[in-house]
Amino acid sequence: MSQVKQSMALGITFALITAVLWGVVPIAMKQVLPVMTPYTLVWYRFSISALGLGLILAMQRKLPRLGLFRRPRWLILLLIAAVGLAANFVFFSSALQYLSPTASQVIGQLSPVGMLFASVLILKENMRVTQIIGAVMLIVGLILFFNTNLIEIFTRLTDYTRGVLLGVCASLVWVSYGVAQKVLQRRLSASQILFLLYVLSTIFVTPLADPSEIYQLNSWQLACLAFCGLNTLVAYGALGEAMARWQVAQVSALITLTPLFTLLFSDLLALIWPDMFSSTVLNILGYSGAFIVVMGAMFSAAGHRLFPRRSEKNTGLPLK
Repeated sequence: MSQVKQSMALGITFALITAVLWGVVPIAMKQVLPVMTPYTLVWYRFSISALGLGLILAMQRKLPRLGLFRRPRWLILLLIAAVGLAANFVFFSSALQYLSPTASQVIGQLSPVGMLFASVLILKENMRVTQIIGAVMLIVGLILFFNTNLIEIFTRLTDYTRGVLLGVCASLVWVSYGVAQKVLQRRLSASQILFLLYVLSTIFVTPLADPSEIYQLNSWQLACLAFCGLNTLVAYGALGEAMARWQVAQVSALITLTPLFTLLFSDLLALIWPDMFSSTVLNILGYSGAFIVVMGAMFSAAGHRLFPRRSEKNTGLPLK
């Protein structure tokens, strides 16, 4: 196997690891939330990730130098990214109290679309036709996915509606994190940025969290909590490795499979342990909507690879 093919194979492997881990984590979170508040769950996830990544960077002697943030601009960007990430985690965890893991992940696919429009408006990037088509597909898929609950969502403020609204909020605030991180990467590596964000997010959530809630967890819930913390650390680490070995567009496209992994594992676990896990209740339109959401997000992320611009074909410029 050539070095290029080996690098691509490793990139695909790491991207799939990220998608699977992100797909499984809301199922584990759902086991903890009946006992632990979303704030405390998020606090433990950030604390475990900050400690683990801090140790790794310390051993590699790559801890970020705080002197880089003497300029107010970079410090403000770091704070915006941390607030966006912390709010995303809190809103997502809160939504899980009312929604299934699959529904939460499907709504989460709004984040790339929000990031697309923010990149155009704030970072002045160009919008491609394929990205617009992908965004439209995603919206249509969401309508199909929630087809049995559309009237409830738009007419009554039920627990289900609250869950949907919280999920949408999680996607929207993620955009502020995504844009700020994109700018910060001009000064720091992805792992250094994540370490600082984990530390700051832990500080932000601390006043709302009650770490003593951990004593209310049984052994199974405690294992799920530990998995949630380690999941964040390993998934983002695998994502960084994937992007270092494979093209960003392809990695992004593969990660959009996350909701399908959530759907798959939810149904498998419910089949094996029906007393502990619940399957996702969907009709044919709902299942079709989930696939269309994923295809829309995937097309938005990597559609330009299938339909490159004429100028890119003629000049041989690398595709973004």
